This record gives sequence, structure tokens and C-alpha cells, in this order.
Amino acid sequence: MTRNGIGIRTAQVRQERVTGQIHVYDGAGKGKSQAALGVVLRSIGLGINAPENQNRVLLLRFLKGPERDYDEDGAITALQRGFPHLIDQVRTGRAEYFGADGITAFDRAEALRGWDVAKGAIASQLYSVVVLDELNPVLDLGLLPVDEVVNTLKNKPDDLEIIATGRGAPQKLLDIADLHSEMKPQHHPMAKMQGMDGIEIYTGGGKGKSTSALGKALKAIGRGINHPGSTRVLIMQWLKGGSGYTEDAAIAALQNSYPDVVDHQRCGRDAIVWRNSRQELDYVEAERGWEIAKTAIASGLYKTIILDELNPTVDLELLPVEPIVQALLRKPRDTEIIITGRCQNQPGYFDLATVHSEVYCHKHYANHGVELKRGVDF
Repeated sequence: MTRNGIGIRTAQVRQERVTGQIHVYDGAGKGKSQAALGVVLRSIGLGINAPENQNRVLLLRFLKGPERDYDEDGAITALQRGFPHLIDQVRTGRAEYFGADGITAFDRAEALRGWDVAKGAIASQLYSVVVLDELNPVLDLGLLPVDEVVNTLKNKPDDLEIIATGRGAPQKLLDIADLHSEMKPQHHPMAKMQGMDGIEIYTGGGKGKSTSALGKALKAIGRGINHPGSTRVLIMQWLKGGSGYTEDAAIAALQNSYPDVVDHQRCGRDAIVWRNSRQELDYVEAERGWEIAKTAIASGLYKTIILDELNPTVDLELLPVEPIVQALLRKPRDTEIIITGRCQNQPGYFDLATVHSEVYCHKHYANHGVELKRGVDF
């Protein structure tokens, strides 16, 4: 949230909402399904921290058939084994791309099977979050009746969160959404000229940037679990000191089970930092985080490095741009780096991005006075 520039809201929120919202992530840019996975990670973390609450998650994935292995499968399976009371996963469809001309009877049957599961989950009131990954293209392809889906979602239990992802969301679904973030791809020709690869940036005013990065981390952790020794993940977060972030518990659980796969560091004060309220500790903490990140990038030890909220840290002038550019230029070719956060002025390292999604906010419940929710928003 902004005031006199860039600021990040911390996890210490005095009041949080109880009414569930309908979230839609669409657009041609990358990050939609990853944002849904980030919500899954946060929701599981909330369930670990508060097992007395009903914090069960259904991850229903359309167009992602069981005949193919996905990167995040290992981490999700690990969380299911450790916390079977917190997460269910269902996959339907073919694990291959097809357009409207390639639809088969099998595709329709699989979409209907998935929707039957979704309807049952919504009616059961057993879940706090239902993720309908790639629902949007299923509707766009005509595999499910839009009116039935929209009416079911409109009449969901009051406290249930619904997350729908994928490009091509129909207008009727967008009309009932409480949150609509569109991921728009941005292109940087200089990245190709520099021979760069493996730098992703998520920025903009919409929700889904840090959440998408957490989803990316979950996918990378899954790779490391499925292929030990092949990948290690660092999640480095700026401007997020203190405690109260629900993903911490889920990440800690994965660290305990797989100590050679994931590392997680936070830096910053437990306070919102505005341009006109910077303190000496903000500079110290920002530099401390960058020293960790710089060493990790150069080491080659990590195959995936999340630099969460680096953009506003630079925008607040807590870190200089040039050392970041130089570190990215020298990164190992097989290291992926994901950078998040809104900023008013794009720093020079944006030109090195091979993937850049600008997250546009078409709707956000916070703009209508609705509070954020632990386990979904932070």
C-alpha cells in the first residue's frame, strides 16, 4: 500500500476480515498459477500455527492431468504427508495444450469431474480455501457452463475463499470477483542482447507479486524433493521484519523435513517504511539482506533465489541499483532469480528480466474497506 510513495504493510494487522472473497488471477503474463500456490502455502502455514481453526485447503487443478509430473508436486506431497488434515489435491484433464479445435469427449468429462469435486467441496463447508487452478481457460473453452459456475461461486459459504486462475476469465466471472489481478507480460529486448536467462520480475499495483514468488519457491522446493541435490532454494524477504507471516510455518515444516532444500531469511523492521520515515535501521537491515542475497547469487549453491520486495527497497533508496545489476549480470546461468514488489521508478536491473509480469489491479477488496486476511493475504 502506498502513502507518499512506496510502503509495505507488515503482518501485524489489528483486525482481519472473516468474510471470504472471490479472487481471480488472469492475463497473458506469468504468475497466475504460482499465485494460487502461494495462497496454498500461506493457508497451510496458518493451519499449522492454528490447528484448532478450520484451515483446510483444496487445490483443484484443471488441465493438469496425472500423467505428467509438475515441479510443485513434491512439495505438495510432502506437506500432505506431514499435515494430511490441511490439504487435498485433485488434478483433472490432459497434461498438454489444446485449443478449441482439439477438444475431445475426454476433456469435457474431465472438466465435469473436476467441477463436481469443486461443487462438493464448496457445499461441504470443510474448506477455508478452494483453489480452482486454470478454471478460467476451462470456461473460455466452453468445457463448463459459465452460468452454473458463476451461480455456484456467488452462493458459496460466507467464510470461504475462492481462488480462480488462468487466462481468458469470462466477464461474468469477473463481475462477481472481489479481487481481479491481471498479469500483463512486459518485454526487455536488452535481456536477450545480454544473453541473460532466468531473471523474473513481478511488479505493479495488483495483488499477487509476493504470493506468486512463494508459489515459485514451492515449485522449486518440489524439484529439490523429487531430485535431491539438484536444487536448493533461498527465500530472501525485505521490509518484512517481525513475525505473523503465515507462510513461515509451512516453510519451516519443509525445512525440518528437507534441511538441504530450502533456506529462508527476513530483514527489516516490524513496521511500515515510508520514504519520509526511513530510519538508520532500515538501511542496516536492507544492506544485511543484500549481503546474504549477493553471496547466495555468487555461490552457485542455490538454483532458485527469491528476492521478495527488493523493488520497493530500491525505490525507497535503501539500496543502490548498480551493485544489484552487477550481481545479476554475473549470476550462474542455471540460477533462477525472482524479484518482486511495486515501484514508482523501474531500476536498471529490469532491463535484464527475461520474464516480467506487471500485475494490474482491476479490483481489490482492500480498496473498499475490506480488511486483509491471515493465511490468504499475509
